[in-house]
Amino acid sequence: MFSQENTKSFSLQEAIDFALENNRTAKNAAHDIKAAEKQKWETTATGLPQISASIDYQNFLKQQVSVIPAFILPEDVRNELGLETDDQFPTVFGARQSMNAFAKVDQKIFDGSYLVGLQSAKVFLEISKNAKEKTDLEVRKAVVNAYGNVLLAEESVKILERNIDVLKKNLNETTKIYENGLGDEESVEQLQITLSGLESNLNNTTRLKTLSYQMLNITLGTEIDSNTILTDNLESLTAKNIILELIEAEENIENNIDFKIAENDKVSKELLLKLEKSKALPTLNAFLNAGYSTFGSDFVFTDSKQKWFGSSLFGVSMNIPIFSSGGRGAATQRARINLEKAKEDLTETQQKLKLQIAKAKSDYQFAIEDYDNKKQNLNLAERIEKKNQTKFFEGIASSFELRQAQTQLYSSQQEFLQAMLDVINKKAELETALNTINN
Repeated sequence: MFSQENTKSFSLQEAIDFALENNRTAKNAAHDIKAAEKQKWETTATGLPQISASIDYQNFLKQQVSVIPAFILPEDVRNELGLETDDQFPTVFGARQSMNAFAKVDQKIFDGSYLVGLQSAKVFLEISKNAKEKTDLEVRKAVVNAYGNVLLAEESVKILERNIDVLKKNLNETTKIYENGLGDEESVEQLQITLSGLESNLNNTTRLKTLSYQMLNITLGTEIDSNTILTDNLESLTAKNIILELIEAEENIENNIDFKIAENDKVSKELLLKLEKSKALPTLNAFLNAGYSTFGSDFVFTDSKQKWFGSSLFGVSMNIPIFSSGGRGAATQRARINLEKAKEDLTETQQKLKLQIAKAKSDYQFAIEDYDNKKQNLNLAERIEKKNQTKFFEGIASSFELRQAQTQLYSSQQEFLQAMLDVINKKAELETALNTINN
């Protein structure tokens, strides 16, 4: 039951759709967009009213003593205390305990850095969205590669098993002929060498198949040892991926995600330049606070009869930058230099993308042509091997010639499988470069 619950079947498109939802890199990219949305609001909120409140309680364990001149005291008090007019009289001001409760509202009125920050938050969100699109394209391409590698391994195992069955039959017949004295020992040995090589290759390919499934599971975002079943086969998938119209597709560089990312970088550098310039502008802030205070020699502040004294204050502050010893100017020039670099990077990215698309089209066209060529070669190799097998058992061809024909066939089989995989992978690369996905 556990095995059945963890078994999933996928066509290539279903695998892509599943990975876009479950691949861990794709999920993290989606989280980055949500984080960018929160950061955008966080930046916006700094320019909105900020309200804070505080409650303070103070208790002087020993109050500070102050001295006052004795002449300010009434004469009868001076006489009672034995003070002269020029004496100093120690006393304590204020209550020993106090409590204050205040609320404050702060509001930005003008701050150039805040305005630039709002624009930067929007650009950062756009960067996160473009990063998600880039990640999805890379995940899609990785799924296509991993899916194709599994199919390649599956087909390789089947072909090797089929070749081994045929070769064992040939070896058995040749051995009987040799034992009957009608053949030579070398013919048996040649077939044994070929069989040994095929069996070794099969063992290695079987191990690679297991690794290919594990890699596919990781790419899909499932457990590494999940039981995954592929419903597409290599040959039909190759046929579906031969779309000659792609080779003539319009090269719209602006659609390419790498161009969008480079453009994002240029815009961000423009905003950094505006930020440095804004630091030379004054900032204006306002505040309003209100509160109540009460005093006493003992802690009686919870008494409903305790008297509280209210107060309120409104204020506006302006900060005017005047002289920074050239620091702001240097920062502005540095930001301008970085902007020029970003512009150059955008131009270079545009040129590289044109070359990348042209190369991707060329590689895809070659993959299709190579697929047709390898298919014809495989047909020829099968005919040649069959003829040499007939000649061998008729005594016309040597065991060495048969082994050569068999080796050529096995090589043609693997080349044909690889040619089919190349068609699928090169199409995925071209679609990624064009940012045009054909399901």
